[in-house]
Amino acid sequence: MAESPRVLSIQSHVVSGYVGNKSATFPLQLLGFEVDFINSVQFCNHTGYKKVAGQVLTEKDLDDLALGLQANNLDFYSHLLTGYIGAESFLKRICALVKHLKSVNPSLTYVCDPVMGDNGRMYVPADLLPIYKNSILPLADIITPNQFEVELLTDMKINNVEDAWKAVDFLHNKGPKIVVVSSTELGNDQNLLVLASKKVGSSSEKVTIKVPKLSGSFTGTGDLFAALFLAWMHKSGNNLKESLEKTVSTLQAVLKRTIECAKGEVTSRAKELKLIQSKKDIESPTIVASANVV
Repeated sequence: MAESPRVLSIQSHVVSGYVGNKSATFPLQLLGFEVDFINSVQFCNHTGYKKVAGQVLTEKDLDDLALGLQANNLDFYSHLLTGYIGAESFLKRICALVKHLKSVNPSLTYVCDPVMGDNGRMYVPADLLPIYKNSILPLADIITPNQFEVELLTDMKINNVEDAWKAVDFLHNKGPKIVVVSSTELGNDQNLLVLASKKVGSSSEKVTIKVPKLSGSFTGTGDLFAALFLAWMHKSGNNLKESLEKTVSTLQAVLKRTIECAKGEVTSRAKELKLIQSKKDIESPTIVASANVV
């Protein structure tokens, strides 16, 4: 039996609910990946609840875990996935860890979701931004920012699709071969627009996909998006169009089931992603949105 692909996922963790590693691990496992995870923070729940309590992992804690894996020859991974990081010093240590893991496996794919903010507001310290710009982007193979995060990373305001592609090209030139703008404000009243681009040497490909808007706001969708996209890019042999379609279609199925199960409730608990109930949709998504090659 062929060895399963192995992911190290470094992002937030919640005891109750589905964000960060709780949102990423189960789908990756269903899709055939061994998943090791390091929790950048451990909170009782996500920040949409009235009380948040828990612990924050320090850079020393990260070093201890990484050195332990290294000592036991457990540091060979096919993929690295990073999401929410809350401290400058921790993000700097991530950079060192990426370099080490790529020295162990030069074929490792680093998927970075540069979680910094949304809707015009940063929710991490501003001193993380230059580290993402100058240190993380050159190391990342795939990045999945939202529109606001793209604007932060490029210092470019996106007012239309043409602006978005210029920003995407700017990001390619910083290092990542694949850039996915996971959500934008460039759609219309009925649809969101997602853009994805692959640039390897002289070869390039760009696709867009319209995503039907659903009522309500949900936490953990970006974390789920990044994990699904990682999985489908691997399983499809880096087919950008197929991977985007399956990622978006899975996300739509999970959100629709979440809305159905909420039965009109708008509490944070009622809006937790229904991942377990969506097992079949994650394993074999029904394509509900087709991507267009630009």
